[in-house]
Amino acid sequence: MTEQKLATRQAPAETAQRPGKAWHIVLWVLQIAVAAEFLLAGIAKVTANPQMVDMFAEIGAGQWFRVVTGLLELAGAVGLLIPVLSGLAGLGLAALSIGATITNVFVLHTNTTITVALFVVAAVIAWGRRGRTADLASRFKR
Repeated sequence: MTEQKLATRQAPAETAQRPGKAWHIVLWVLQIAVAAEFLLAGIAKVTANPQMVDMFAEIGAGQWFRVVTGLLELAGAVGLLIPVLSGLAGLGLAALSIGATITNVFVLHTNTTITVALFVVAAVIAWGRRGRTADLASRFKR
């Protein structure tokens, strides 16, 4: 086969790899941004920030729930930054965001824009890193 035909056949593969690389970069940017948001929120909860203490008092589930929620947010934030855990962390943070949205609507009667946005981004991360989650799950099936 001539070099020209070989180069022509390889060109589409190189083009196909670029969107994958771009998507990978977009996911990393989203992971870092969401990790920062949940890191700050988790720290506020576990350090008994007065606003968090008051909010969880209004929720009525007890301050233990504030601490558990904060620890889950911190674990999810760290998990987003560990490649093998990033998909699973995105899934967990999406679930936390659903709970926060439900609480905001039915208990606190507050705006849900932030919790819905965090859910969407965490769900995109979970979907984008689903291959990593599947790989992690397959390790435990052995």
